[in-house]
Amino acid sequence: MSITLHHLSKSFGGSPVVDDLSLEIGDGEFVVLLGPSGCGKTTTLRMIAGLEAASSGDILIDHRRVNDLAPQKRDVAMVFQSYALYPHMTVADNIAYPLRVRKLNREQIQKQVARTAAMLEIEALLARRPRELSGGERQRVALARAIVRDPRAFLMDEPLSNLDAKLRLQMRAELKRLQQQLATTTVYVTHDQAEAMTLGHRVAVMHKGQLQQFDKPLEIYQRPANRFVAEFVGGPGMNFFTEEVARTLLKSAEATQTDADVGIRPEHVEISRVPRDGWLPARVYVSELMGNEVFVFLEIDHQKIIARAPADFRADAETPVWISVAADKLHFFDTKTGLRI
Repeated sequence: MSITLHHLSKSFGGSPVVDDLSLEIGDGEFVVLLGPSGCGKTTTLRMIAGLEAASSGDILIDHRRVNDLAPQKRDVAMVFQSYALYPHMTVADNIAYPLRVRKLNREQIQKQVARTAAMLEIEALLARRPRELSGGERQRVALARAIVRDPRAFLMDEPLSNLDAKLRLQMRAELKRLQQQLATTTVYVTHDQAEAMTLGHRVAVMHKGQLQQFDKPLEIYQRPANRFVAEFVGGPGMNFFTEEVARTLLKSAEATQTDADVGIRPEHVEISRVPRDGWLPARVYVSELMGNEVFVFLEIDHQKIIARAPADFRADAETPVWISVAADKLHFFDTKTGLRI
């Protein structure tokens, strides 16, 4: 199933929440809508599902306009952040519910529930009720209830946000495996960059209701379309410099670009604890040991930037250090428009 959004907009009380959004989502593609809270990503998903009416623009499913089509007729399945399981039903009955609504016979229902439960490895949970399940188990049941319908598209609204870090990592892997196995068109909403980078074939970065960039995850990371994307995507995001530091930096890196905002990813900032020719003096503000690496927060000319350092790097606060960047690792953005140069 292909999904096309053509100049889609949605306003509440005269204020635009989604503003002139156009996307082409291919059959079998996993597309992530990524952005901060309030950027319009969930509203976009709800319009695709038919739970919200568009103020203007078109939603096309397999090239057919569906703006006026009821949600149940769009053949899409939603997975919510809240799981939305029926507490009085067993796991088996929760999974079977969409099939009962379709009035499938008992044998068909039992067969499809068993197949789906095996796919998600929850066969042992079928007789339990939601209150007896962990968060990860409830999320698997919610996924099973969506999968059992064999829909033509999945719409997922931050389905992993209620899980702890370990479970999120595990469920990300399960989602990726399932999508590869089922090859079902999926639109996935999140504010988590790790989810977007690892799950999506392509990522649509949104801000204040507008599309900022729509591309493959690595391309977005390596060539952000504008300053917002550069700062939002990445953990930590891209560093930007004051005008005075930028001039010194460009000179030391032998770069020729001028009259632009200058950015650098934290992993492209080198640190030395001894002075080196052409390197800029800085001071350690604080460092955070992450296990396999260290995030070093630096002060340079009253400005803070972040560098990624090897796991064995150690430096106390206020320690003087020197930094260097390579010209080919710098990013330049128009100071007025914020667009990539």
